[in-house]
Amino acid sequence: MQLIINNKIYTDNSEEASKDSIFVISKQNKNFVEKARQNGCESFVEAKDLKNHLDMSSIKIIGITGTNGKTTTAAAIYSILLDLGYKVALQGTRGFFINDERVEEYTLTTPVQLGNFAHIQKAMENDCQFFVMEVSSHAIEQKRVKGLEFELKIHTNITRDHLDYHKTIEEYINIKNSFFNDETKKLINKDDPKVRFNAKNAYSYGMENPSTYNVSAYSFKNGMDVMFSKIEEMYSFSSPMMGIFNIYNLLAAVASVDIITNKSLEEICEVVEDFAGVSGRMETVSENPFVIVDFAHTPDGMKEVFESFNDKDIIAVFGAGGNRDQDKRALMGQVASSFAKTIIVTSDNPRFEDPDLIIEDICTGIRNKENLFIEINRKEAIKKAILLGRENHNSVVLILGKGDEPYQIIYDKKFPLVDKEEVLKHIS
Repeated sequence: MQLIINNKIYTDNSEEASKDSIFVISKQNKNFVEKARQNGCESFVEAKDLKNHLDMSSIKIIGITGTNGKTTTAAAIYSILLDLGYKVALQGTRGFFINDERVEEYTLTTPVQLGNFAHIQKAMENDCQFFVMEVSSHAIEQKRVKGLEFELKIHTNITRDHLDYHKTIEEYINIKNSFFNDETKKLINKDDPKVRFNAKNAYSYGMENPSTYNVSAYSFKNGMDVMFSKIEEMYSFSSPMMGIFNIYNLLAAVASVDIITNKSLEEICEVVEDFAGVSGRMETVSENPFVIVDFAHTPDGMKEVFESFNDKDIIAVFGAGGNRDQDKRALMGQVASSFAKTIIVTSDNPRFEDPDLIIEDICTGIRNKENLFIEINRKEAIKKAILLGRENHNSVVLILGKGDEPYQIIYDKKFPLVDKEEVLKHIS
């Protein structure tokens, strides 16, 4: 990748390095410094020092990390800021957006350093005052955000995920928490027992424990109505979104905008209902039968979705990704069996694993197999769930794991498959 600052070319690719460029050294490419030198490069800079080369004083960077809720919280902040009249960029799992326009399609949740700086430069060229970004655990561990100065860091929650990479839950928790070790302004979910942070410049939000922004009452009817306090003042917002976890996501977004702007909380709360959520995140695809598509792919993420439909007969469709944390599969099955009336276990992204064996792993956690169906073909599994949903008017079909992903990964190939489109084929 290349970045041009003041007519100077910066690159992190040793093959592109030359006497006319500056080689940016990161954790990922430090072994290629000699190769860059052999290609004629004479100037080198550490990735963490790029901030000294690009003046970023005109833009405020907001970083969101957590196992669940990053994408929705980031998108809500982006939406609220835009509705309040600010110019904003958003970088994350769903792509790169500037001022309500998608500039790049799906990408890494958090790019490498040069990619981050290139996006920030582009945002500044478009007069953006804010740069909202999702920060993954991989990015923290690989130091991809090193050198960025955050106006605010936001924590959503820490639950089990990515143990194929981080090896232990303790390592994963420590990596996430390391993002909050400094004295940068931070916003912390006080109801998360796993979070550890530097208390200096820390704000908090929550429903169960005392916090700066604290939910005092809520109701669900055609969406949500939420009352919360900041210190002793009371405020409220409404949203078409559902789920207790989305109360957390929206409260985090409201609190963040309150911290980083001079807008009143009344103004901020007023525009919350304009944000309808993110495609593939607790998305209502059909109301008759009632069908929801969601990205939940961890035991805790699934539990949060299931708990939002305690009054319904849940028909759950899900699988688990191949070549990823195997130990979570039985736990996913266990959570499903605790909440769902009917379970259809299918394929997710099997990658190089045998999908039948992945399904076996999931089923070891399912106690009652009376209403368990196994359908390895995800399209057929969705079709079966829709048929079952039509038969039970008190049901909700929850299709979990892939959200709005446009493909299914089998071996190293990507085959077109969108859960929402499969649903729509069978409800018209």
